[in-house]
Amino acid sequence: MSADVSGVFAAIRRLEQQRPGRVIVFGSTALDIDLLPSLYETLGGIGHVECLNVVLFCRGGSVNAARRIALLLREFADRLCFVVPHFCESAGTVMTLVADEIVAGPLAIFSPTDPHLAAADSAGGGPSALSSQDVRLFAQMGQDWFGMERQSANERALPQLCESIFPTTLTSLYRCTREVQAISRELLALRRDGQDAARHAQIADTLLFEFHSHTFALTRDDLARAGLNVARDAAAETTAWEIARTIRASIGAGSRQTLEGDWYDAVLITRDEGIRRRRGVDAPAAVWEALGARG
Repeated sequence: MSADVSGVFAAIRRLEQQRPGRVIVFGSTALDIDLLPSLYETLGGIGHVECLNVVLFCRGGSVNAARRIALLLREFADRLCFVVPHFCESAGTVMTLVADEIVAGPLAIFSPTDPHLAAADSAGGGPSALSSQDVRLFAQMGQDWFGMERQSANERALPQLCESIFPTTLTSLYRCTREVQAISRELLALRRDGQDAARHAQIADTLLFEFHSHTFALTRDDLARAGLNVARDAAAETTAWEIARTIRASIGAGSRQTLEGDWYDAVLITRDEGIRRRRGVDAPAAVWEALGARG
């Protein structure tokens, strides 16, 4: 059904020798609110610690789930670090904003945080999703590409948009953008870095507005330039990459042997035990399965 993850236990113990504090591996194809109970119980097995290192592998998901997961992780550690060897996209990037430190490997992939909404008419040839930035920059496009005066471009933008996009859909994009902005600032304020609210707002807005697409693959240097505390730790990066290779092959629909087979979409592992969430094509609900002590 998926790759053997038993080697992750040994890698976690090795990482705990390389870095201070405890380690938890958290992999998810898409963050959702149903991850919280299992994460809470896994963290309870560790207890509150001075330092918690979260090896994170995430392809996106719900920003509200990212917020609640980040707040829960913060509850269990005085100092919170995310170790990111590979994918940490979209909602995953939002979640890392709560970290006191981000250790990112050379292949770490983050992303801008601008929200999207699924487009209802995508079957008719339109885009499959609407980006808040596509709407927000519509008037600016008129100025830059077609030489329109600023006032004229702004005055004509909204009526033209409303002819193609249902007005309340535009409102939803506006609300989603404000939501991500508020969540980002909230999580940034929980870090122990001494930065003020104005700096937090600047970081949040950089990730929301300063990149050209939601799929722009941000590097660790991009995050550092945005104002996040990104650190290098060569030994930890190597060990985390070993973990990421296993997790990448273990979760997601692509790990199935057949299209009708079950797959895992999330995994939580500490040095002593682990669980992973199994989904099936015809199953009404996901099921958590134990990996067993130390694999």
